[in-house]
Amino acid sequence: MDFKVGADGTIFAARELWLPSEEVAFTVTAWDHQMAQRWDALVRLLVAQTSSPLSGHKMPQMPQKGRKTPALDLTPPPRDVLLPWPQHPPSSGLGLRRQKRDWVIPPINVPENSRGPFPQQLVRIRSDKDNDIPIRYSITGVGADQPPMEVFSIDSMSGRMYVTRPMDREERASYHLRAHAVDMNGNKVENPIDLYIYVIDMNDNRPEFLNQVYNGSVDEGSKPGTYVMTVTANDADDSTTANGMVRYRILTQTPQSPSQNMFTINSETGDIVTVAAGLDREKVQQYTVIVQATDMEGNLNYGLSNTATAIIAVTDVNDNPPEFIASTYAGEVPENRVETVVANLTVMDRDQPKSPNWNAVYRIISGDPSGHFTIRTDPVTNEGMVTVVKAVDYELNRAFMLTVMVSNQAPLASGIQMSFQSTAGVTISVMDVNEAPYFPSNHKLIRLEEGVPPGTVLTTFSAVDPDRFMQQAVRYSKLSDPASWLRMNATNGQVTTAAILDRESLYTKNNVYEATFLAADNGIPPASGTGTLQIYLIDINDNAPELLPKEAQICEKPSLDTINITAADADIDPNVGPYVFELPFVPAAVRKNWTITRLNGDYAQLSLRILYLEAGVYDVPIMVTDSGNPPLSNTSIIKVKVCPCDENGDCTTIGAVVAAGLGTGAIVAILVCIVILLTMVLLFVGWMKRREKERHTKQLLIDPEDDVRDNILKYDEEGGGEEDQDYDLSQLQQPEATEHTLMYPVRPVVPHPGDIGDFITEGLRAADNDPTAPPYDSLLVFDYEGSGSTAGSVSSLNSSSSGDQDYDYLNDWGPRFKKLADMYGGGED
Repeated sequence: MDFKVGADGTIFAARELWLPSEEVAFTVTAWDHQMAQRWDALVRLLVAQTSSPLSGHKMPQMPQKGRKTPALDLTPPPRDVLLPWPQHPPSSGLGLRRQKRDWVIPPINVPENSRGPFPQQLVRIRSDKDNDIPIRYSITGVGADQPPMEVFSIDSMSGRMYVTRPMDREERASYHLRAHAVDMNGNKVENPIDLYIYVIDMNDNRPEFLNQVYNGSVDEGSKPGTYVMTVTANDADDSTTANGMVRYRILTQTPQSPSQNMFTINSETGDIVTVAAGLDREKVQQYTVIVQATDMEGNLNYGLSNTATAIIAVTDVNDNPPEFIASTYAGEVPENRVETVVANLTVMDRDQPKSPNWNAVYRIISGDPSGHFTIRTDPVTNEGMVTVVKAVDYELNRAFMLTVMVSNQAPLASGIQMSFQSTAGVTISVMDVNEAPYFPSNHKLIRLEEGVPPGTVLTTFSAVDPDRFMQQAVRYSKLSDPASWLRMNATNGQVTTAAILDRESLYTKNNVYEATFLAADNGIPPASGTGTLQIYLIDINDNAPELLPKEAQICEKPSLDTINITAADADIDPNVGPYVFELPFVPAAVRKNWTITRLNGDYAQLSLRILYLEAGVYDVPIMVTDSGNPPLSNTSIIKVKVCPCDENGDCTTIGAVVAAGLGTGAIVAILVCIVILLTMVLLFVGWMKRREKERHTKQLLIDPEDDVRDNILKYDEEGGGEEDQDYDLSQLQQPEATEHTLMYPVRPVVPHPGDIGDFITEGLRAADNDPTAPPYDSLLVFDYEGSGSTAGSVSSLNSSSSGDQDYDYLNDWGPRFKKLADMYGGGED
């Protein structure tokens, strides 16, 4: 590839060529993607002599495929007219044929901010066909017929193109127009040609900083060449020319200490770096630097300038160790006191306050092997507060000599050493206070058998007063003695019994009785301490066993039915089982009727010895003996119900009654009472019927055929309960029939002739006294006498006690007497 073609159609040699022939030919193809058109052009290059005046002329544009296109004539001022390639005499005797080609118009350069006059001619466009026909020229594109409109214009007849106003490169740097040639009828005469117009930049814009104030920082003590910050300024002019090339410099520095040139700036990049040593925050905390940016590569004579402010903060490093203001400190603390500040340590640090370089950290390096003290830092004042964290004892240590050291939270900067003033001594005096007596053995446990007599010395429960350097007396007293079993000597703490100690008492828990005592001294102010004495009571056999159960039931005839018995003992092992169960010899009937069979050490069985024992309740005495040393015995009574049993060995209902102690006479007495009760009920029912009949015999005020009592009217309405009863019955009574009873609500009485009110009042009273009466809103029928008593005749009852009496009539008395009928009416069965 010896040749290349540019996007604008310019053909150029790709490298230095040596061509052996006088002509080079190749084809160039162009595409218009918008119009979907293609052009092919055959290009022949004549190898010209180096002295040829036409060498270096622009190559012609490619013609459209299949069409012969004449050349366009470009005549820019003053005499820049492009001509077709000239004919050269053939060197080999062969003539060359001249071809028509479209001109390639070179870019047109227009300086910005031109002062005119306007319109100002730029170039002339001419077609070689204007000799034959009139040609009209026009231009299209941005700046012509597209916004911004009418920046460029063209004389349609002569083809001269003008610019109509000053140009601004920063607004638009180039324009792309197309020139057209048509005849008078508007028909295209030539193919459109491209016109490229470039606005030549002028230095009409100052550099502008991105910020008016820049903030940066640098550590104190930084070495020269340390990067600080970067300032940046932009110039709207062409950056490829001197108009847009910005250079930086520092105008001023405030303050000028320790040097007036502490910083320098890279003229091209705007990087600010340190140039001198000696940055010290404790002396200068901030620098203000004025930076200037100038275009035209920093030429102050021709360039435009602007300034900005750079504020450089000197950041703190830990280059100053903390130092104690004093070499020794003193304080005092009462003994047995904790979380108390006993001394304040003050330090001086010139680094930045409230920063890790300033925050002090204190350590105790000697004088406190037991760790009684710690030093905490006050976050506001940076002071060290010596605090007691473990109580001190005056009797052990009367004073402490501490050596403390202070450092910073952050490590010291490289090359900085700790000062000798970073350590100090602290003297702490301990003050003696009255301490409470204490019981060395608390809780104290002693073992003792229960039942010791009152006055027995148990132990000496004495306290110790830790105040060895104070002459004080200790006295003792009881705080808690739930059962009041103990007594304590007030001077020596000797504990004796005041009552018998019982292990089985409710005041003991898990065989332990607990009492609390108080020991108080006579110091100023007095102090006291408490101690707990625990007495473990050893069990002795002081409780006889009790028989269990207290009641039982057995069949009247010997069978497999037996009674399991055991015993309960308040004592504990070994003063409990195994137990011995025995029947006493007196009365003799006990051993005659009953027998005891041993099952194991805790259980035995009680059963009948004889073949039959009459039903009833029997008190059977049984003597129980435990296994204590010495053993204790107790005779307990068990109530045994002997009753007839069915085939399953269970007591029958009759047997249960008989076993309860009710004989035949008792049963007859119960039946007589029942008959008397029924007779009273029947008499009361008869009396009520007679009263009701007497009410019915009263004369009515109306004809019986029209009696409203026999005519029930249904109104399909529900009453309002008791509210519907609030009516005046006195309107239906005669004046002399207004008798009231205190047990009924009092109603207002207004005399009125007639005795209907008496009738209704009587019915009301009967309904109120009847517990089985229907609700208030139900209909009461007063002329119904009932169907007689449902009870049978009692005439067959008599008081005969003959054994062959017939009780079958009990079956007629209903289900409640059926059981009696089965018991006494069934004969032998």
